[in-house]
Parts: sequence; structure tokens; C-alpha cells
Amino acid sequence: MKKTMPVEGQFELMALPYAADALEPVISANTLGFHHGKHLQAYVNNLNAALPGSGLEGMPLEDVVMHAQGGMLNNAGQILNHNLYFAQFMPPKADNAPTGRLAKAIDSAFGSFEDFQEVFAEAGIKLFGSGWVWLSADAEGHLKITQEPNASNPILHGLRPLMTMDVWEHAYYLDYQNRRPAHLDALWQIINWNEVASRYE
Repeated sequence: MKKTMPVEGQFELMALPYAADALEPVISANTLGFHHGKHLQAYVNNLNAALPGSGLEGMPLEDVVMHAQGGMLNNAGQILNHNLYFAQFMPPKADNAPTGRLAKAIDSAFGSFEDFQEVFAEAGIKLFGSGWVWLSADAEGHLKITQEPNASNPILHGLRPLMTMDVWEHAYYLDYQNRRPAHLDALWQIINWNEVASRYE
């Protein structure tokens, strides 16, 4: 995974690789504006304020996540999680599915893409409270689904994160209210499997 380097000792809000309304109707421009422009910006501001004197200045974001604790870990973890989350999307596409080596790895690990979707969505539905559900790879390339509470990331368990769904309510409440399963089901339409596959290579 390419490491996110700080700019002049501080981190910056990532630029979205698509227009604000590009993910509609799965994720509205309104939700994206709050989620990216306000929630993620707040995490970036909080981390930058906490870095001076921490001994972690100048480190790549992933290294900050690995070494930070408490509030700094929460903010660094949320930045890393959201950067991976927002970068994995594209405009909605019908019958959206992975291909190539990643598709074969999913079939090998879960039986079929449909079985993977079911297990992944179930993990997201059953994650209590706030957090993230991840598809990750271990050192041998074997795929795993993990539930990460709050701001945790699979790199803390020695895994390489490939794809995620955010189950914090701010990710979906404006569009789906309390219907988390409907939100998770809709997200499959906008996963950029080429981006996810590039993280697996």
C-alpha cells in the first residue's frame, strides 16, 4: 500500500477523484459534502494540531497509525480509513463485480462473489455501534473480512486493507436514516474494483 506522506510536516484533506454528485443516488452530494468536507477535514485538523511534540512528526500516515495512541490514533486512523474509502468509489455501475486475480481470490476464499457479498454485508450489519468492515489480504495474499470498531484499521493486525464500508452513521444517515443494510447493499454499485485490485497486486 502506497504510504500517505505529510505535506510540510502536516497532512491535508484528500482531493476526491470524482465530482461531488458522481456517486448519486448511492451517496448524495449532500452526504459527501458533510462526510468528506466536514468529518474528514475535522480529523485532519485534529491530527495536525496533535502532532507537534509527539515524536511522530514527518512520519507517513500509516506509520502514525501504527505508533500513535489515544486521540491521536483515533484521528490518524480515521484519516487513513476515509482516504481508502473515498478513493475506492466510481459512478454507479449495474452488475458491478471484480475481475481477474482478485475475482479468483474472492471465489477461492468465499465460494463466489455473491457469497462474499453476503458475508461482508452481514459483518457490516452486525458490527455494533460505529466502525468499519474491511476486505483485507494477509502476507500470503489470502483474503479476510474483518470488523474494525471506531477508527481501527487492518494494518494494526498485520493485514493489507483492500476495500471497506463505513458503518458510522454519518456515512449514510442523511440518505438512508437508520437503514444500514440498505446503505451497504447500495454501495456495491459504486465500488471501483480496478482500484481495489491495484491494492491487491
